[in-house]
Amino acid sequence: MKYSKVNNIIGWICFFIATLTYVLTLEPSSSFWDCGEFVASAFKMQVVHQPGAPLFLMIQRFFSLFALGNLTEIAYWMNVGSAVCSGACILFLFWTITALAKKTLVKAGEEVTKAQLISIMGAGAVGALAYTFSDSFWFSAVESEVYAQSSLFTAIVFWGILKWDAHANEPKGDRWLLFIAYMMGLSIGVHLLNLLTIPAMAMVYYFKRTEKTTSTGIFKALFVGILILGFIQYGIIQYVVSLGAYFDLFFVNTLGMGFGSGVLFFAVILIGAFVWGITYSIKHQNKILNLGLMATVLIIFGYASFAMIVIRAKAEPNLNNSDPENAFSFLSYLNREQYGDRPLLFGPNYNSEKTGVSEGKNIYRKGDKKYVVAGQKTDYDYSNTTLLPRMYSDDPSHAAFYKEWMNLDDSAKPGFIDNLGFLTSYQVGYMYMRYFMWNFVGRQNDEQGQGSGFEGSWLSGVKPIDALRLGNQSHLPPSTVDSNAYNRFFFLPLILGLLGAIWHFKRNQKDAGVVALLFFFTGLAIVLYLNQKPLEPRERDYAYVGSFYAFAIWVGLGVLAIQEWLFKKLTPIKGAIAATVIGLLAAPTIMGEQGWDDHNRSTKMVTHDIAYDYLQSCAPNAILFTYGDNDTYPLWYIQEVENVRPDVRVVNLSLFDTDWYINGMKQKQNESAPLPITMTKAQYVQGVRDVMPFDDYKIQGNIELKKIVDLLLSENASDKVAMQDNTQSNFLPTKNFKLTINKAQVISTGTVPAADSANIVSEMDWKFNKNYVTKGTLAMLDILAHNNWKRPIYFASTVPSEQFNGLDKYLHTEGLTQRLVPLEVDTTAKDDERSDQLNTPVMYNNVMNKFKWGKMKTATYLDPQSSDDTFIFTNVFNSLTSSLIKEGKTDSAKKVVDKFYEVMPQRFFGIRTVMLKYYLVENLYKLGEVERANDILAKSGDYVNKELIYLADISDSKGQLTGAQNVRTGLYFLGRMSEAAKANNQIKIAKQLDNISKGLENRFTIYMGQAPAQ
Repeated sequence: MKYSKVNNIIGWICFFIATLTYVLTLEPSSSFWDCGEFVASAFKMQVVHQPGAPLFLMIQRFFSLFALGNLTEIAYWMNVGSAVCSGACILFLFWTITALAKKTLVKAGEEVTKAQLISIMGAGAVGALAYTFSDSFWFSAVESEVYAQSSLFTAIVFWGILKWDAHANEPKGDRWLLFIAYMMGLSIGVHLLNLLTIPAMAMVYYFKRTEKTTSTGIFKALFVGILILGFIQYGIIQYVVSLGAYFDLFFVNTLGMGFGSGVLFFAVILIGAFVWGITYSIKHQNKILNLGLMATVLIIFGYASFAMIVIRAKAEPNLNNSDPENAFSFLSYLNREQYGDRPLLFGPNYNSEKTGVSEGKNIYRKGDKKYVVAGQKTDYDYSNTTLLPRMYSDDPSHAAFYKEWMNLDDSAKPGFIDNLGFLTSYQVGYMYMRYFMWNFVGRQNDEQGQGSGFEGSWLSGVKPIDALRLGNQSHLPPSTVDSNAYNRFFFLPLILGLLGAIWHFKRNQKDAGVVALLFFFTGLAIVLYLNQKPLEPRERDYAYVGSFYAFAIWVGLGVLAIQEWLFKKLTPIKGAIAATVIGLLAAPTIMGEQGWDDHNRSTKMVTHDIAYDYLQSCAPNAILFTYGDNDTYPLWYIQEVENVRPDVRVVNLSLFDTDWYINGMKQKQNESAPLPITMTKAQYVQGVRDVMPFDDYKIQGNIELKKIVDLLLSENASDKVAMQDNTQSNFLPTKNFKLTINKAQVISTGTVPAADSANIVSEMDWKFNKNYVTKGTLAMLDILAHNNWKRPIYFASTVPSEQFNGLDKYLHTEGLTQRLVPLEVDTTAKDDERSDQLNTPVMYNNVMNKFKWGKMKTATYLDPQSSDDTFIFTNVFNSLTSSLIKEGKTDSAKKVVDKFYEVMPQRFFGIRTVMLKYYLVENLYKLGEVERANDILAKSGDYVNKELIYLADISDSKGQLTGAQNVRTGLYFLGRMSEAAKANNQIKIAKQLDNISKGLENRFTIYMGQAPAQ
């Protein structure tokens, strides 16, 4: 059988294995983080967050057609789209490895022997399947996110340059370069990872076109590759749009023409210039110029998928992030200006003092007839800056982390060496190498890693080696051994990859150098560019999958190393077979077996159901304030796609400070009427009322909220104060607010039942909790002042309390939301009791009759975000049970407890679970459920004992307390649980807990009072 036929067949077999794996393990509905937004936007062709992914949305929309109109299947089929794209990525990886292997083993013009064929195919299969089962890639392959398609495009272009390398001397060989250019242009509409392959591909071009390579030539080629990368990243992606925007500015503001006229004129000039340039290159037979111009045109053609963003923004869809419907808003969208900048080469430290503000170029926004200056871009000046600033964030939590990680005192002024140390030890060592080792060595558990050695670290399974880094591993805790993500590869994939890299460099330095460049630019170069802050809200391993892809090439080539170095005495065919079998066992087999259980999301519906429950916690036509990604994007999905509770208006407070988002809130969306915002667009456009200060006028008493809103919207000079930049701004003269209540109105709208009319306050009074007012806060106050209780107002249970703007005491929990109601506050209650006010009848109905539970009880795997949601639901059950007990409704309380046992998993998800179990135990004792309570206490005691023995072992190894917070929490709740048992005459279990507590205290006594270890 011919080589090409075998190569194709085995490549497609790898594709089917990978695709089947991903289809079997993918999530049946939407996932957390950005997935909900992407699915909702792809389904209705809407505008996602900056900088957009239009081609991704269009491809996912195609896959949604296979749902055949079944709205509940849309997300599933989009997930299948990611699975298929990921499988295709594996196909191209296989062909890439076999191309590199063949190029090294088989000389030009020679026939491939049977032994070589087996070796090459074995190398391709081992490397491709190893990447199939790699942790980070597998995670992205089973959800509707951009990274699956991004990896596919990366695989295609790198395979493409190898195809060009094989056919470069043929008459039409350069068409492969044009193919690559078009693929790169298209990939911009998915993700920019693809561009980082350019330096590596530049080296392939140099090596092919240069007979005698030199060190100088290599560096020049690398420099040219980086220049091409910069040209596409900045010249095409940003400056083409920027030039179009400034042409439009001139045509509109100077020539008085309509919006878009300048962009159209610029497009004509650009097209004309390319036509002339290509014609010129043909006439003068300038092949390099022709190739460069054609490639640029094809990149722009591919990039033109972003036209979808502008077209759809003009249609004003429900999800219209940044509203990029004109030249300047589109430019801001592409530049990710919503997210700010991070210093790269020079900048401040976390404790650098601000000495002034430097104003940059104007910021333009679209006015009625012209573009209007909305402000200037500003940068702070600092008293001391440093080269390569890595510890730059002045967030107090980040500053504390920097100091602890680098052992700096409060007076330290970090210099270049300190920042370099943070780069190498944290950004590279912890936030990159940890992820790399997850993929090729093993993983401890799936807890969020924040610098400790017992959460989210890498782990090989070779205990003596793990102990050298992590401390004594003789008593691994349940958080590790019971974790689905307890993956042990025993260094085997890593060793295979290192053998492959060494073999590759020995046999073919040029190609090995190309792979090394790909590895660097898709890994460490991203680390340098991202300049990551500490304490990220989620793990960021998905950003580096390109480098794991490159290493998987060497994992495959490791088969050739094994054959050549270990099986010299065997016949070539037997050696090839033996090496392939060893490679398959050492990498893909062990990776697939260990990784299946923590990547199999097929049995959970947590994201879908918690979104459903948030909305079902709201009364009809409600306004629901949310805050983060995971209490917003899933709700967008289930409303926009499945049409669940389209009457509820979801308002994300993180976006509410932007004029475009307020614009959307003032429009009808689905079945939700416009929000009662009285502000006119001119009163909140970009640059107007962005932030208004508090200036205490010592006003006595509380001021009516409508007067506060009117004052903040006033255009009178007497209602404004002078700012440092010599502008005038509205201000807040008092923090003491009130809202007068019309009881009849409150009852007629169903806000409060008539039976509770005696508890309705005549006025709500509260103290505003900030020293400034943003336009988003002003919009919320505007809604509160003019809603007149016509629409129920809720806050999601996950909204931080500072976003309540002081209204905490009037919020009553009704499920996963807290409803704003004008009820008398129990001033005799303790603060912790008052903070958990419940509308018990409504909450009981929601929990017992409305809520869905995401198959948490039966799911084979719950990812970290889903396990976090078990805490939310357990809190709901505990709070409701406590409230029912207080009201004397013990029968109902027992039904709630039975429901808890029916739908919630009983396993432990870290020490936090112990806290929640304790409150459940208290309720169980009150209900006479002694057996259940004792069972929880026994299991909790055993869990805490095992967890803390492990931390004690580590502390002994390091001579310093490790996991201080977990130790203190565990010991504290052991004591509380023992007290609860004694109070209910459960002496046996109390004694058991006391013995555990005493044993642990003896282990930790010598460390109490020490500063905790990282």
